[in-house]
Amino acid sequence: MQRPTHVVGLSMLCFDANDPPALAQFWAELLGGERTVDKDGDAWVVVPTGGPRLDFLRVTETKTIKNRLHLDIHSTDVKAATNEALALGATRADDVYDGGRWQVLRDPEGNEFCLLPPELT
Repeated sequence: MQRPTHVVGLSMLCFDANDPPALAQFWAELLGGERTVDKDGDAWVVVPTGGPRLDFLRVTETKTIKNRLHLDIHSTDVKAATNEALALGATRADDVYDGGRWQVLRDPEGNEFCLLPPELT
């Protein structure tokens, strides 16, 4: 199947956030990217190394259900990466998955993400 001619690829992933600056800071620290303010002054952007950029847009409602889409993040050591993410403000999401092959966490606003071991990346 051929893709549309004028569609060229994935540019960014957007997160709804109650506190865009704080959530952008968490992801910048976790991924090693740069946190900046977008030109409109209310959207915060993280440009992670090695992937599409992440945008954080202010919304008033809070997250109430499990994500339909989540990020899978490479790691060299899941246990060490988990400890680093927890120190930055993540929380464990063992209610989503507690099987031991990877670790599911939640960012400070409750968005689930996975830390994958080297053999799965």
